[in-house]
Amino acid sequence: MADIDPVQFGALTAQVSALEVRVTELQGDMKAMLALANQGKGGFWVGMSIASALGAFASWIVGHIFFLR
Repeated sequence: MADIDPVQFGALTAQVSALEVRVTELQGDMKAMLALANQGKGGFWVGMSIASALGAFASWIVGHIFFLR
């Protein structure tokens, strides 16, 4: 079995530490992106509800104006 070079081992340890920091940052970013996506999804459904209500009201108005004469 080959001997472990202390310099390479130290370099690998530093790389692992740097990667741990980056993974922690990425986890925070992913949580923020998920929260933003959930907000967008809620805003989309509110917009769809408002558009549906306005469309139903407009259909009702048009139906009463043009078809009840």
